Formats: sequence, C-alpha cells, structure tokens
Amino acid sequence: MLTIALMGAGGKAGYRVASNLKNNSNYKTYYVEISDSGHERLAKLGVPVTPEDKALPYADAVILAVPDIRVGAICQALIPKLKSGTMVISLDPAAAYAGVLPERPDITYFVTHPCHPSVFHDETDPEARMDWFGGVKAKQSIVCALHRGPESDYARCEEIARAIWAPVTKSHRITVEQMAILEPGLTETLATTTLAILREGLDEAIRMGVPKEAALDFFFGHIRTGLAISFGVADFPISAGAKLAVERAKPRIFRRDWKKVMSIASIKRSVREITGALK
Repeated sequence: MLTIALMGAGGKAGYRVASNLKNNSNYKTYYVEISDSGHERLAKLGVPVTPEDKALPYADAVILAVPDIRVGAICQALIPKLKSGTMVISLDPAAAYAGVLPERPDITYFVTHPCHPSVFHDETDPEARMDWFGGVKAKQSIVCALHRGPESDYARCEEIARAIWAPVTKSHRITVEQMAILEPGLTETLATTTLAILREGLDEAIRMGVPKEAALDFFFGHIRTGLAISFGVADFPISAGAKLAVERAKPRIFRRDWKKVMSIASIKRSVREITGALK
C-alpha cells in the first residue's frame, strides 16, 4: 500500500482530491492543511488533518494541491524533507514548465491534469450531468506527463492520477510542454478569453432589448450546434449565411496575428507569470 501526503487538502482542488482518496483502500493518505477554513472543510469530510512533519517522512507520493503562485516556495521547503524515491505529483504543468521545481535527482516529478467532462458527454444521471468539473460523478479523461524520474514510476503515478480524478475514461500520456500548450495556452489564454467575449456579446444583446430568457435559450442552443458543426461531431455543414458572417466579422474581432498568444515563447512567459518566476 502506497502512502500519500496530500498538500493543501482543504483547498479547492485539494478537497476534490481528498474526497476521492477518502474511501480508497489502495492508499494510506495523510491530509495536510494549514488554514482554518481548510480544517473545517476536512472535518466535514470526516478526515483527520496531519501536520506536514508527521506526513512527509513516510510519504511514497506527495500531491501538490496548492496554488501555482506558491508551488515554488512550498517545494523549496518540502523537497529536502522527502525520502529518496518519493514521487511528487503536481496537478498543473505551470510549475514544472516554468522551472521552479527544485532539482533533486533521487525523486520523481509527475504532472497530471483533468480534461473535465466533455461538452459532448453521454451522461444520463442528473448528478453526473451537473458535475461540471468531474471527479465526482461525471466521466472524464485526463492527461499525464513524467517530468523527471524513472520510467517505472509512470505507471504508479498514473494509477494515483486515475484515483484522484475518478471516474476516468482515457488517460493520455503527453509531455509537460504539450500540457502547457493545452493549459494555459489553448484553454485559458485562448478559450477562456474568447468565452469572456461571448459573455459580453450576450450581455450586449440583452442590453439592446432582447428578453434575457429568450437570449439565453437562443445563445446556448446555437453554441451547442456551432460546436457540433465546427468540430465535426454533427454530420451537416455550416450554413452559407453563417460562413459569410464569419468571413466578414473575423478580421474585425480578432487580430491577424492572434496565434502568437499560443506560441511557445508566449506560453513560457505565461507560466512564469502564473508561478511568480517572472519578476
């Protein structure tokens, strides 16, 4: 049985991970949390809090469920306390890609992140349909990367990743750089920014007099159809009118060089900003 130390167990990400590890008999888990609010959440979950110095020396794996901006400082203090061969699992690629993880050749660094339940899901259970992040009821895929360490540790870390993000359908093995291209590059820098503009557009339509409920129903329905058409899920083409609208509006809405935000240089700068490595 592997022993896990879950750092930041009472935080937003840590609580979701703790909820999945709580009843998993494959692992002995120490829940490490320093905040009072985190202690309260873990008490409601029914798991005890263990001090860092009592958990780390025994850990076979350490899960970093802590904010990106604090990962570097936390690891500087944490890594020297670990026994040789410990697997350190990060839940986001930023720290690894920004180079803020301390060098120590006798430990493993592994990165995993959930894909979250797909918009094209097949869930029928009401609770699963309302599980927006995954890791509770809804099925999701995950991505994993071995940042540093022996190949033999990949399977052990991936097994832990499947446990903390369960229920998992597919586990995709990629590199840390590829994970950073996906996030923050594709999903945060590009997609979330685009979604913010879509929300502003919806608000503008309502401000112009369209009844809110009508606007919401029309907007969400057309987004679903548009996604299905654009990504080849639906077996019919975009209308001629929609094509013309896109051709006319795209250069007015987006800069011609917008793809620069997804360049490797831009992504490297972004992760250094996220982790506080860029002063």
